Amino acid sequence: MIVVLGGGPAGRTAAMHLARAGKKVVLAEHGGIGGQCLHYGCMVVCALSDVASTIRSASFFAKAGITGGIPEIKFAELLIQLKEVQGVIASVLDEETRGAGVEVRHGCRGVLSGRDVFLNGECIETEAVLIATGSRPMIPEIPGIHIPGVVSAHTLGSMTRLPQRLAIIGGGVMAAEFASIFHAFGSEVTIYSRSRFLRQIDPLLRTCALKDLTGVRIKEEIHVTAVLGKTRVEGIEFSGPGGTEVSQVDTVFVAAGLEPNSDMIEGVAKGPSGEVLVDARQETSVQGVYAAGDVTGPPCLTPVARREGYVAAENILGHAVRLDLSCIPQALSLSLEHGSAIRTTDGMASVTVPGPAGPGTFWQVISGETGVAKVFFSLDDGSIGAVLASAPASGITTAYLGHMIRRGAKVQEFTDFMEVHPMADGAYGLLKYAAAMVKKHQGDPGDQGPPA
Repeated sequence: MIVVLGGGPAGRTAAMHLARAGKKVVLAEHGGIGGQCLHYGCMVVCALSDVASTIRSASFFAKAGITGGIPEIKFAELLIQLKEVQGVIASVLDEETRGAGVEVRHGCRGVLSGRDVFLNGECIETEAVLIATGSRPMIPEIPGIHIPGVVSAHTLGSMTRLPQRLAIIGGGVMAAEFASIFHAFGSEVTIYSRSRFLRQIDPLLRTCALKDLTGVRIKEEIHVTAVLGKTRVEGIEFSGPGGTEVSQVDTVFVAAGLEPNSDMIEGVAKGPSGEVLVDARQETSVQGVYAAGDVTGPPCLTPVARREGYVAAENILGHAVRLDLSCIPQALSLSLEHGSAIRTTDGMASVTVPGPAGPGTFWQVISGETGVAKVFFSLDDGSIGAVLASAPASGITTAYLGHMIRRGAKVQEFTDFMEVHPMADGAYGLLKYAAAMVKKHQGDPGDQGPPA
């Protein structure tokens, strides 16, 4: 029997793959099947972003005189219906997992000590173990951080009202996405970032993201030193280049990143943040014990977790498969999606073009906020190094192009590419233009028209 600890993307993927290969698999899930992605991460952002997008659009058209009125958000009802949809998805995932032949044990607490695994206190004899216990919010040690009114993605559902003044502690993707959402909902939002805000993303995409966050106050190089209040959050104290200051807020959202959920894991090698250390086969320091997903540390991304779960399952089955995380596509979802697929930009030529008018950007033509696309490529052989795009659906674009980049795609392959028109993403036109540049560089003038 194989035991999988955790029913998130990594654990479910591995469990189903193993069961379909004929293995007896027990999946122990203490929380809810679907993991961080469904209950606290991706799906929550999708749900709230859809509502925020509706409000933004209604506000734009009302100000333009095209429509009348802006919808009023019923925040409590939003959270109730969000939970309802999550329940439906969880039921589908449970049925799918059991349908693959996996025995799912809900509410089951798994503990690992070296090679011994315990489910609800009972030691289980196993052929192999997969640790896929995920991650949890990183909560900074700040005085007052546990006062009512301080929330994280894991406790968002406990909110009883929409914040009037919201402080977000964090400087990454999570902080940006929730800031965009709550600003659209009507909250006054301030981000407090310990370092440069969104420093981990490409500078061009960062510039586009900051335009999307117009109206959100962003304080950089700031250390929040205390959350103020007795029975409820009343403010925060912070220090920065201007000294120590206090801001009045009624809610604090902690978006300071994630940390591995590995407290129940002992006897295997861990890193300084508690991440379970694995090799390229996803095996830990203990033979027969594997780990996958957020519990192994960053990048904490659902597609990465699924791939790691698959690689672990394949190696448990005796197939020598190694993990390749080159050119991972990513997207930051604000008013636009700011997507990237980057293998390398070193020594590469690049071309950039504003996003064309299309679905989701037609009405932004006058303001010039239609997004942007940028392609990095080799003039010598046309190989693609990276694609960046800010557009309504750039996540889709960069996902497929990232797949092609990993397989050595060249811009010449896009010479006769036909996209669906209209499309609000300029990446494909840029690739055609880059192909013409490569052709000229190689001594064939060809067609040097403008980007299509």
